[in-house]
Amino acid sequence: MNITFIGAGNMAEAIVAGIIGNEVVTAEEVCVTDISEARLEHFEFGYGIRTSMNNAEAVANADVVVLSVKPQIFPAVWPEIESALKPEALVISIMAGIPSATIAHGQPIRVVRVMPNTPALIGRGAAGIAAGELATEFDLEIACTLLGAVGTAVVVTEEEIDAVTALSGSGPAYVFYLLESMLEAADQMGLKPGISRNLALATVIGAAELMLESGEGAAELRAKVTSKGGTTHAAISTLEERGVKDSVVAALLAAQARSKELANG
Repeated sequence: MNITFIGAGNMAEAIVAGIIGNEVVTAEEVCVTDISEARLEHFEFGYGIRTSMNNAEAVANADVVVLSVKPQIFPAVWPEIESALKPEALVISIMAGIPSATIAHGQPIRVVRVMPNTPALIGRGAAGIAAGELATEFDLEIACTLLGAVGTAVVVTEEEIDAVTALSGSGPAYVFYLLESMLEAADQMGLKPGISRNLALATVIGAAELMLESGEGAAELRAKVTSKGGTTHAAISTLEERGVKDSVVAALLAAQARSKELANG
């Protein structure tokens, strides 16, 4: 299975590293294109793959083409790529905000949209995968295999991609924001930065893994550690009084709305 990545950014590198490292494909089957010679040299020497600065030539024999460019670049690069595609080629897009119908624009092109997130860079990503109108179950399996090499991959409908964008696509930023707040409080309480960083990171990772392994819900786990009149109760009560949960829900709904706006141009 020959795979060509259009764009040599961080997410493309994460997927390339994952699929080669997990032996989903061989290095000889992967090609990456970009306008940056430095990035192409990085891929060539770091992963032993083929590189090119000519998109049309790179996709001519590709079974799978992964669009990993920024959305605003798509209109400029797509015409030459589309004209060079094999009729049976699968197009996988990790571009945010561009519907599969826009990519296919009435042509018989099989498109699968993917919304990944940045923890894919360390093999702990979360990706939503949605089939375009002509994509098959086998196409979804291919996309799940590729993204599964760098984390968790789940199949959703394209109508749900905006919600996935708000939840997991933008999700790492919410966690970083929480950590930023926790560390600021730790500084005000007099903890040394190195100590507070280690404790905060271990707490977030441990809490997530506890929820994963226990199978219990977030509210149930929170209740178990929130004894009435205790320190945790004082903290949670303050968060509730200040409407933090409502703010988080509103934030995700705003992200979903913005994703829809981008998709609609």
